[in-house]
Parts: sequence; C-alpha cells; structure tokens
Amino acid sequence: MRQYIRHPITVPLQYQFADDSGGLASRTSNISNGGLCINTEEPLPPGKHLKICIHIGDLPFEVDAQVVWCNTCPLGFESGVCFQNTEDAYAARMVEQICYIEQYRQRIREQEQRELTQEQAAEEWIERHAAEFPSWDH
Repeated sequence: MRQYIRHPITVPLQYQFADDSGGLASRTSNISNGGLCINTEEPLPPGKHLKICIHIGDLPFEVDAQVVWCNTCPLGFESGVCFQNTEDAYAARMVEQICYIEQYRQRIREQEQRELTQEQAAEEWIERHAAEFPSWDH
C-alpha cells in the first residue's frame, strides 16, 4: 500500500548525483509528501543520492534526495526519489503550490488575455482554488 498520495504536476528540474558536478535536465511527473517521481532519459540507480534543483522565478529550490526505484516508460525512465527530511518535504509542497499558481497565471494570459503579476495570480488562485489544493495528508 502506498504511504503517500501522489499529486500530478509537471515541473522542470535539474539533478545531479551527489558525488558529481554535472547537471542533467528532467521533469517531475508527480509529487507526494515523501518525494518526487521524475522522468529521465537514463536510468537512475536505486540507492544513489541526488541533488535536485527546481527554479521558481529567480529563486532555486534545492533538495537532497535518494533514488528509491526506477522503471522503464515509453519516453525513457521514471524514477522515484525520496526526500531526506520533513523540512524538505514541506518545502517541496510550497514549490508545488507556487507552480500551480504560475500555471494559473499563464492560463489566464492565454485564455483571458489578462496579464497578472505573480502576487495578483497568487491572490486569485488562493481565492479560487486553495480549497481544491491537495492537503498535506492527501
């Protein structure tokens, strides 16, 4: 049985092995309280430690994670990585919410031809959608 509920969200990220200096690009496919599922072109060995960086505006969110599993998929590989501590898991949820707000801002620009600042988008999104945002327990 799954310990945490997964919340689908696609976010670009960079990762590197903790013992390496090179960075590789990837995307998340979902997030849970315990970690991320990321899509990669190459398999990630279970047990390997990673440094993950997600850029939100000018602020990078960086977290240490460990590969738990890796499976093949039609476009390469999916790997499950777990966060190393509760603070990182909480911070990742905040990043997820910021990503939803940015997606909302872009959707409003495309569908309604309205330009919103990040602050305006956050206020509107929270007012309209915060109750729908998956809780920490779900």
